[in-house]
Amino acid sequence: MKKEEIEKILHKKVKDGEKVSPVLPEGIKNYLIDIDGTITEDIPNEEPNRMVNCLPFKDALLTCNKWFEEGHMICFFTSRLEDHREITETWLEKHGFKYHTLLMGKPRGGNYHWIDNHLVKATRYNGKFTDLIKKEVKIEVFDE
Repeated sequence: MKKEEIEKILHKKVKDGEKVSPVLPEGIKNYLIDIDGTITEDIPNEEPNRMVNCLPFKDALLTCNKWFEEGHMICFFTSRLEDHREITETWLEKHGFKYHTLLMGKPRGGNYHWIDNHLVKATRYNGKFTDLIKKEVKIEVFDE
């Protein structure tokens, strides 16, 4: 899905005359993908010089670009600092990653528990970046 098409969807959602949070078309996912340790080696913010020369994981590059071409939203969501934005954008471009947005400043430390008014699905990267499969697992939710 092209950036312009996404913008139209995001800005036209109206209910009772007021704008509300948009919902992407059925089948379109909004991928938030970490960078360090997920699409390339795990590089801490304290060593930004390594960010320039690290190599992408080939399966991550192929899969992310495939999802982009299928029309999904690709957002890299990283713990890298805003000071690392230029290095990161240059690196993504150099290696051919296609994406829509780049969010800097994700909290560090892991053990994330995301709370949102939209459905959120999470997949932990464990060394293999492939298409996703369906699997039943236990999750924590709010008491109704």
